[in-house]
Amino acid sequence: MVSARAAPAQSGTAATAAQTAAALQAKADMWNQDFSNYMFIILGSLIVALLVWRVGTESVKYVRTLASLSNDTQRYFTVPSEKFSSFKKHVLYAPIFRKRHNREFQLSSAVNVGTLPTRLQLLFLVSYFGTNIAFCVVSINWDQPLATASKELRNRTGILAVVNMIPLFIMAGRNNPLINWIGLSFDNFNLLHRWFGRIVVLEVLAHAIAWGASKFSTGGWAAIQKAITGDPMIMYGFIALVAFVTIAFQTNSIFRHAFYESFKHIHIALVILILIAIWYHLKLANLPQINLLMGVIGLWVLEHFRRIVKVIYRNNAGSKALVEALPGNACRVTVDMARPWTFKSGQHAYLYMPAIGLWTSHPFSVAWSEEAEQLDNEKLAMTRQDILAMQKTSMSFIIRERTGFTKKLFKKAEASPDGKFFTNCFAEGPYGGLHKMHSYGTVMLFAGGVGITHQVPLVRDLVAGYANRTVAARKIILVWIIQSPEHLEWIRPWMTSILAMDKRREALRIMLFVSRPRSTKEIHSPSATVQMFPGRPNIETLIDLEIEGQVGAMGVSVCGSGTLSDDVRKACRNRQHGSNLDFIEEAFSW
Repeated sequence: MVSARAAPAQSGTAATAAQTAAALQAKADMWNQDFSNYMFIILGSLIVALLVWRVGTESVKYVRTLASLSNDTQRYFTVPSEKFSSFKKHVLYAPIFRKRHNREFQLSSAVNVGTLPTRLQLLFLVSYFGTNIAFCVVSINWDQPLATASKELRNRTGILAVVNMIPLFIMAGRNNPLINWIGLSFDNFNLLHRWFGRIVVLEVLAHAIAWGASKFSTGGWAAIQKAITGDPMIMYGFIALVAFVTIAFQTNSIFRHAFYESFKHIHIALVILILIAIWYHLKLANLPQINLLMGVIGLWVLEHFRRIVKVIYRNNAGSKALVEALPGNACRVTVDMARPWTFKSGQHAYLYMPAIGLWTSHPFSVAWSEEAEQLDNEKLAMTRQDILAMQKTSMSFIIRERTGFTKKLFKKAEASPDGKFFTNCFAEGPYGGLHKMHSYGTVMLFAGGVGITHQVPLVRDLVAGYANRTVAARKIILVWIIQSPEHLEWIRPWMTSILAMDKRREALRIMLFVSRPRSTKEIHSPSATVQMFPGRPNIETLIDLEIEGQVGAMGVSVCGSGTLSDDVRKACRNRQHGSNLDFIEEAFSW
């Protein structure tokens, strides 16, 4: 009789325990879904906030340009805003510490360990990293048995890892629509891509450790080994884990910079392996997050498909490129595009040259672009296709010899007859061109070495706009720092065209600083508007001189070494309360 009564009691207890476990699981699933939604809400809100910021700043610039077209003094726009100047000085333009931001930390000439973010970038990264930590651990009952708590942590970290892969893959794309929508450069998205990748790797590690802790508590290392080798779902998860950890080491700045071309191909192969392994892992586990992963795969496939289509459309079977060796271990590459290309100042393109590097592509600033018509007396243009066929676009780049692709390119040009050769080329783009200087009455453009390729198109655009009265610019100052006067050959034909432009003398001044002249005889100023100086410039003194006679708002752009960029940044920050001054840095980190 006693055992008969005990059996129903035990059955009822088991049923109650099962119901409790089911309720706890349902609650955990609800929290997992909520935190996934919160993550998307946070990212969506950030995008909306940046869109509002972009619309606001662009509207101010547009109104300022219109108000300045017929106003040569533009005095109203020289006065800075006290609060906004403080924000720019202490947050927007500020490095983490005193000065260093874009200058690389180098253990040697060949070993680079990266750069430091700005304060605003660091604030976002720390906030987002902290949010992910909080979302991983909040609502988990740590008083539960290890197996139960580990299961909740495992599920939470796995789901958040998949959620974070969506922005991770969006930020990696060259055709990322957010670049144009919110005005953040590819360089900024590249920084965010690297840190989002690290967050995903850490969440994957936490996911694996939580699973391993639960397995180890029930059967030790033997249980873990048996699950990895005997359960396909666990095996694919383990493959993804190994690939993620490999990427974490492989993307380290030291290896990335030392072996960039190898890094790029290995990185793509590991990404493909990860996507396949996670897809099988989620499919075999019958988890709904596979739909998010399908979105990630779709983004990655669409990005690469679009790039392939763009390259084929722009180049057909290939565009013809003339490569010329120049003094100072540099090449001038002029690409005659197979199709017309509408070029904007400040843009860059990726060049593929199969004869130099079969699968490699590298970004280079477009230093010059020309439109021409190829006239054919025997054929009269009758259709739009005929007209487009007659329009030809040429783009020119200056490429400095470094390592890998650029070294092969220069050596081949140097060894060719007359220092030049023709090759087949595929240009991908255009990209960039976010920062226009049309709304500034005073524009200062700093360039170091090959960084001049970014500034030359801006100079041409602003001088033409000044002559046509379509920009606010009344004073344009180009400061170029070079090591030797022979580097002037890099841009001589384009600068000759600029110096011959209408009303150029009224608006443009060029200051050339030769840091390593062989003798003082090399330093001579051709005219009052084109001057040469030995040594390096005092950035703060140059900016102060222009502030004294400033017209309207001042825009200061820099493209060059990290040291030059940091010096210009520091000078602009220190003068925020004395002048209405904006700082624009053009850089490409990889």
